[in-house]
Amino acid sequence: MKTVSSIKKIRRVVIVFVILLALSGITAFPLVTEVDFMLAHIDFFPIFFHNWIRTVYDSVHQTPSIVLYGTDWLAFAHIIIGLFFVGVYLNPVRNKFIVNVGIVACIAVFPLAFICGPIREIPIYHQIIDCCFGLFGVIPLLYIKYQISLIENISSINHTESKTI
Repeated sequence: MKTVSSIKKIRRVVIVFVILLALSGITAFPLVTEVDFMLAHIDFFPIFFHNWIRTVYDSVHQTPSIVLYGTDWLAFAHIIIGLFFVGVYLNPVRNKFIVNVGIVACIAVFPLAFICGPIREIPIYHQIIDCCFGLFGVIPLLYIKYQISLIENISSINHTESKTI
């Protein structure tokens, strides 16, 4: 019974994780519309963001569409990465390597943000916002990994008990 309960918990978390992963990627499609909206509503943001919003707005509007096409691929990649987690949904134990790769990817957000951020002149507060994706992504993945270990332990105990009978 505990195995069924753990699988249900894993599936719920995987669904939420995949939806949020896809949504975070899909926001890259309407990049121009988003920066237009941010500039039009700049007063809703803290004052220290204002110069950054203007800089991003100007940069996006000066960028040729062919280069912005790269953000479409970023969105697409988020959706494809989410599809890998269907394997975790279907069989968490067999596909636990996907969870481990996801954990490594979330951790890798930190060096990427703190190495490439300064190179690209990204303000530190924006680098920290980027790191939140890694932090908030790793939490459910660690929970899924824990639930998988519970299933494995139960299976191991059951397997050992059946051998001794």
